[in-house]
Amino acid sequence: MFEYIKGQLASLEPTQVVIDCGGVGYLLEITLNTYEALRRANEEQVKIYAHLVVREDAQQLYGFYDMAEREMFRILVGVNGVGNQTARVMLSSLTVDELRSAIQTQDVKKVQRVKGIGAKTAQRIVLELADKVGVVGAVGSTGALGAQVNQARDEAMTALTMLGFAKPAVEKLLMASDWKNADGTPMTVEEIIKEGLKRL
Repeated sequence: MFEYIKGQLASLEPTQVVIDCGGVGYLLEITLNTYEALRRANEEQVKIYAHLVVREDAQQLYGFYDMAEREMFRILVGVNGVGNQTARVMLSSLTVDELRSAIQTQDVKKVQRVKGIGAKTAQRIVLELADKVGVVGAVGSTGALGAQVNQARDEAMTALTMLGFAKPAVEKLLMASDWKNADGTPMTVEEIIKEGLKRL
């Protein structure tokens, strides 16, 4: 529902930010990494990537300074036993690159050092996400190029879901590849969709 919110930074705290967008104040729960990025940016106009959580008793917005962190958050909450708050704590304790590295190297102890993460949950995170975090790491480490790949993949996911394919299947497919051409250039949205249609 919400892709991002862009507006004036009304207030900033280590766990929350309020963005004034057209006279409406949006309260977003944030990680410490996003807080530090916003604090360093020192700008009145900010852009926060959003993730909406709808429960029976409430609607909650989570905000992230960049798309890589939001994507890692979404991947984490897909693991059984990892809720929204746990994922936020993980991304407050570790950067996206640090978490990606820990998962890829199967460093269970590093993941377990995050408050609230037990041994079994840490093992589950490492096992389930080992083949999913490569693209997220690329986004975090390649700047504009990584963001371009990530945005194209997000748009392709929306298109394929609207075409009737199950979202879990689409997510699994899109996260299994870096979606680059033979010459190393990132695929366009159209190219990703066409290739996705062949594989789904």
